[in-house]
Amino acid sequence: MNAKFQRITPFLWFDDQAEEAVNFYISVFDNARILRVARYSDQSAKATGKSAGAVMTVDFELDGQNLTALNGGPIFKFNEALSLVVHCHSQDEVDHYWAKLSQGGDEKAQQCGWLKDRFGVSWQIVPSLLIELLTDPDPEKARKATNAMMQMKKIDLEALRRAAA
Repeated sequence: MNAKFQRITPFLWFDDQAEEAVNFYISVFDNARILRVARYSDQSAKATGKSAGAVMTVDFELDGQNLTALNGGPIFKFNEALSLVVHCHSQDEVDHYWAKLSQGGDEKAQQCGWLKDRFGVSWQIVPSLLIELLTDPDPEKARKATNAMMQMKKIDLEALRRAAA
């Protein structure tokens, strides 16, 4: 097989919701698709306690980024040590991804553009303006933008502009 693979692929460990999570993620992003599904064989099912024929991994693509979801069991849980960043160009994009990905997620985990979805995966919904303001060569402007961001859950572009001005 002469398949072309991305060199580094994020691998997301789920208990048994990999297929459900992937279907949710591809419904959120316009440019998204399932690439392939691998199922547990008799041998791998015996080693893991999963059923033969159950979904083992789902390879999928979100806006050109390949990821893999694994039904690996309840051993590991997601935490904020790893997050997926969605770069946005407008408030409409921020609002769209925030509304979709935070639906059913952990409200307490939402701060500074970070959210945790209903599967426990952490996402950062980051408008390009935020990066520009936080790295502005004027340290006072960057400080004001940082202070404003620290007060937000979902990033508000207009509020950031006002704070940095």
